[in-house]
Amino acid sequence: MILLNRRHLLMQATAMVGAASWPQAAATGPLQPEKTNDIDAALQACIKAGDAPGVVAMAATERSVVYQGSFGLRDIKGEARMSPDTIFRIASMVKLLTSVAAMQLVEQGKLKLDDPAARIDPTLASPQVLAGFDPQGVPQLRPAAKPITLRNLLTHTSGLSYQLWDANVVRYLKSAKAPPRMPLMFDPDSKWSYGSSIDRVGRLVEIASGKRLDRYFHDHITRPLGMVDTAFVLTESQHGREASLCARKADGTLSPVPLEKKAPPKTFSGGSGIFSTAPDYLRLLQALLGRGSFNGSSILRPETVALMGKNQIGDIEAGVMKTTNPRLSSDVDFFPGVRLRWGLGHMINLDPVENGRKAGSLTWAGLYNTHYWMDPASGIAGVIMMQVLPFADERALNVYRQFEHGIYRSFKPD
Repeated sequence: MILLNRRHLLMQATAMVGAASWPQAAATGPLQPEKTNDIDAALQACIKAGDAPGVVAMAATERSVVYQGSFGLRDIKGEARMSPDTIFRIASMVKLLTSVAAMQLVEQGKLKLDDPAARIDPTLASPQVLAGFDPQGVPQLRPAAKPITLRNLLTHTSGLSYQLWDANVVRYLKSAKAPPRMPLMFDPDSKWSYGSSIDRVGRLVEIASGKRLDRYFHDHITRPLGMVDTAFVLTESQHGREASLCARKADGTLSPVPLEKKAPPKTFSGGSGIFSTAPDYLRLLQALLGRGSFNGSSILRPETVALMGKNQIGDIEAGVMKTTNPRLSSDVDFFPGVRLRWGLGHMINLDPVENGRKAGSLTWAGLYNTHYWMDPASGIAGVIMMQVLPFADERALNVYRQFEHGIYRSFKPD
């Protein structure tokens, strides 16, 4: 109870302070590059070493792009080179768009952070919690101690969990006597677990707005920001710029992963399934660095952006995940020893990262090793895109680290 009271006091204070709570960048103008050759060389060396077949990396202030690099191949078996307009499957990086969409509707009063989400989506009513398994392995369920809220869903404290990082979900799904409706793994507000929470937020957006999720994104986020290559369904021309996927083998080399050709989806998830490019996604990050505005288009109020970047989960630890399928994901701990929390859409590092981002930076990633970060204190954001499995592959993360470290070495405020 003490934790919850402290958190709600924080929310009230943030709402009162508004835009003033968003850290001010050290720079008074755009960060100017001293050099980019070292970053280029580091990324080229990673590609040559086989850390990834190809990569596109970009960094920007809220006003201007300060670094752009494309190296290697789009297809490990082909000849097409990576280029800035290469299209990637960005998987869970769609969660930031979904979170922005939800907060737009909060601004309009169509969604409320702390009301029971079942008032909008009745399928979230009367949640059950997995209390354990009996000696025969039958799941034991009990009613949740409290309803699920939008805040719980946006912060992954709802109790919903992904099979890929939760052994209890795996065991539940293997039980022949498990009820078909997936239970929560814990009571809302009691723990953090990365899962399908933002998928459910996507449905809340659809119900509250009266629009299908793809149309909502187009009308209220991607079109205003000029994100012309961000979509759930690609055109034939866009497919021609798509990067292919590869997987790390036991010997450390990479092999292509054929993807099934599927019919265009008729429903859309708030948690996965979207395509984008590095320049497109960087526009979204620049808008958030710009307190909700970019190139004359506003997608959120400054106080809303500030709220999204604040720790929403108190002392609950976040961001570390144990894999249940090493082919798809390695264990996840991007910043060992760094305290991690969650805002309304991002992971937050409470401590500075050595040779990189400052405390209070915001980040997340997609299954195929696409990553972003925003550092409000430094006034800079970065995005890096590869198509490599498993998620959090150590060698793919090395490419990411080389890029981030290079940005902080090579750029400084005026």
